[in-house]
Amino acid sequence: MTLFFSGCGLLGLGEEKGNSSSKIPEKGSVSGGKAMKIVVINSSPHSDDQSTSKYLSSRFIEGAKGAGHEVFAFDAANADTHPCRGCDKCGMDGPCIFKDDIENTLMPKMLEADLLVLVTPLYYFGMSAQLKTIIDRFYSRTSKLHGKKSIFMATSYDSADWTMEALSTHYKTLVRYMGWQDVGQVWATGCGARSLVERSEFGDMAYKIGVNL
Repeated sequence: MTLFFSGCGLLGLGEEKGNSSSKIPEKGSVSGGKAMKIVVINSSPHSDDQSTSKYLSSRFIEGAKGAGHEVFAFDAANADTHPCRGCDKCGMDGPCIFKDDIENTLMPKMLEADLLVLVTPLYYFGMSAQLKTIIDRFYSRTSKLHGKKSIFMATSYDSADWTMEALSTHYKTLVRYMGWQDVGQVWATGCGARSLVERSEFGDMAYKIGVNL
């Protein structure tokens, strides 16, 4: 059995249904007791006090900082960013032609980070355009971003067992291509409003992932 968490409670589902089950690492299994450099990429266009996904992010950051880790948070929705043009001027090894917040602010932090945390609301069964813009720009440093640890957190209004399926598959493919080590996941279904996610178990899950690193 795997566990699949809905906004209204905890459901036990068989493997054939629970393809987006949330994942929390064992205490100390990720960092080995050492302080980590963590980059959290938020991608919701909503305000900090209204966004459901930013709520998960804030709880994770609270836990991670409390455990002694260094955390840098990037607001992809309100930063100066440009989508990858596929020009290949970077040669997959930088620099990017765009001297925006991704290249000047986020990329240096990601390159030195031990752990990348991707956070998004679910939009039409995929990640937000804001997060996809960041991920596409990984191209300019593909080899240097290879082999890092990663976490994925997402929120959705719907709570059907297939709601997160496409997004989960996309994340798994990204992890495989980048050679990342997935160390935590939160799939917060049934959380269409801030009040719903705050009353759910997902915030505590995000916090626990941060604490357990």
